[in-house]
Amino acid sequence: MGSRNLFLSLVTLAIGAVVNAQPGANNVPPEQDVRIFNTSRINTGELEFCPAIYENGLVYVSRYKNGPVDPRTGVTYFELFYAELDPNGMPGKPASFSTEINSAYHEGPVSFNRSGDRIFFSRTNSRNGVRRADGKGKSGLKIYEASRGLYDWENVQELPFNSDDFTCFHPALSPDESKLYFASNRPGGYGGMDLYMVEWQNGGWSVPINLGPEINTSKNEAFPFVHESGVLFFASDGHPGLGKLDLFMIDVSGHKWGQVYNLGVPFNSQEDDLGLVIVPDGISGYFSSSRSGGFGQDDIYMFKAPAGLRGLQPTTYLNGVVSVTDKSVSRRLAGASIRLFELNKDGLIDDDEAYDLELLTSESQPGEMVMKLVRKKDESLGSPLAATDRNGEAFLQLKPEKEYLLLVSKPGYFSKELTFETDELGPNQPLDVLLDLTNCITLTGKVKSDRFEIPVGNVDIKLVNSCDGSVTNYRSNIRGEYEICLPLGCDFELLGTKPGYESGKTQVTTVRLRGSRSLSADLMIHPTSDAILREPIKEGTIFVLENIYYDFNKSAIRKGAAQDLEALAQLMERYPSLQIELGAHTDSRGTEAYNLDLSLRRAESAKEFLLQRGIADDRVRTVGYGESQPRNHCVDGVECTDEEYRLNRRTEVKVLNIDERIKVSFEEGGASN
Repeated sequence: MGSRNLFLSLVTLAIGAVVNAQPGANNVPPEQDVRIFNTSRINTGELEFCPAIYENGLVYVSRYKNGPVDPRTGVTYFELFYAELDPNGMPGKPASFSTEINSAYHEGPVSFNRSGDRIFFSRTNSRNGVRRADGKGKSGLKIYEASRGLYDWENVQELPFNSDDFTCFHPALSPDESKLYFASNRPGGYGGMDLYMVEWQNGGWSVPINLGPEINTSKNEAFPFVHESGVLFFASDGHPGLGKLDLFMIDVSGHKWGQVYNLGVPFNSQEDDLGLVIVPDGISGYFSSSRSGGFGQDDIYMFKAPAGLRGLQPTTYLNGVVSVTDKSVSRRLAGASIRLFELNKDGLIDDDEAYDLELLTSESQPGEMVMKLVRKKDESLGSPLAATDRNGEAFLQLKPEKEYLLLVSKPGYFSKELTFETDELGPNQPLDVLLDLTNCITLTGKVKSDRFEIPVGNVDIKLVNSCDGSVTNYRSNIRGEYEICLPLGCDFELLGTKPGYESGKTQVTTVRLRGSRSLSADLMIHPTSDAILREPIKEGTIFVLENIYYDFNKSAIRKGAAQDLEALAQLMERYPSLQIELGAHTDSRGTEAYNLDLSLRRAESAKEFLLQRGIADDRVRTVGYGESQPRNHCVDGVECTDEEYRLNRRTEVKVLNIDERIKVSFEEGGASN
């Protein structure tokens, strides 16, 4: 009886009776290719419901076992929680979502705008922390909004269509942010709870519009969600269904709305099913259910539908045309490879496999190292999406309101990249690309140890050009690989150096090379001992994760601020024996004791990130240093800028142990790794 009684208790703050809906629904045909999974790491014996997708994770409603008790229900108040998602979409260890949003009373379902800096949420009717009530002394729920500030959510405001005399809750913002859907028992409705909609007009919200008898019944409709396709999902116990609260859908994208359909099995059961959210591509999402087999009264489930959900319209695509021209002769080029990637809000490809890892000496902090993710070469990013035709053109399908990275390559030419955005009409700039002739030979190779020919990563390489005596610096990647474009007609010497190894060198030439456009040469260096091979990263080495940031007073990692943790996961996958200490540091604001505890929670958050990516628990030790080790002058009593404070909020990685096995295989002609 979990969510049904919960649903009524949030409306009336009293326990309501369970009333089953009548069978015989107009069902969407059962989804044959949908799998559901209990999100077991966040579900408890209590209630977890109404997930919303935010940043790298889920925001959802639950409550602590201990804490202030609502005298009207006899249980603790509902609050908002946040859990990071692992690469498979499963939420991990939960934490409180916000100290500013969570109050002394109930907080309920939330909705975010596309950029994630505006929140709409349900809360017990209150002002300045004091509960307010109607003329009968009852406190309902209202909808509030807030904006994301530097440290937490701020500028909390009540929306204008609320009232002390009735409840408004369950906000759902449309993807284009022009409409806000919600549930209310305001006068003039069709039943207990109806669904309403307000429009953003002239800088404010319109008068609420009841969604009408096609959607609302004499009973209850609530928990709305609007998908990118214009389909409205909601829960109802008034439409014919399979159980108590069932999930329904209706297309509201056009002037004439569609028909209400029951989602059927496996989304609906004989118990309560509610709070559905779906990712934009329609192939996965989350919902809440009190069905049997769960951990408690209501659990959150993830679903995956590889073929998409029936009834969701495909994404509208825009046309884009790429033209590629040889810059030197102003001639269109056929056969140029086109690769296209969507970028996230931080300008990165949302694919960890698109980047290589480099380890660099820190320029600002002597004795420390930093990790850097470097995008792989075009040919290592998968097959081209298209190739230009004899007119030098390629046609693309683009999504509106996206940022893209366009990569264009062709043998004999330098690759070119172009970043652009789309609106509802198409690209915001012409996709015209000019390619320059390389006029050089591509040299590829690996740096290897001359003992067992093991690849050696992060080796400094100096290239000496005998024609003009110039010296150019390069570095091998973590796999020991390097790639250099050599001018024609010269001899070159490559010199490789790395601590723990004797330097090595090799010679290559591009003199009298005509037919070939590439060369290959490995560079051998000699380890001072075999222990160096087992310890590719020296024990005691400290890496500072400079691209992982926490907001002040927070332990959750900001979206887009975990690139270094992704790189660390790559490093630990490459070296399975690597054991590390994650040490987190805070700035000096707050008490010493609080900062010590906060730093430990931050270290645990970073560890949780690694565990979700398959790193074993016993390979990561966490330590919180609080404010005890600042990197600058920002200590107690010293006023600093936000940027200076942020420098002290960091996570450091210390190599505790590494002992890689030297893998040797014997082949005809000698030994190789």
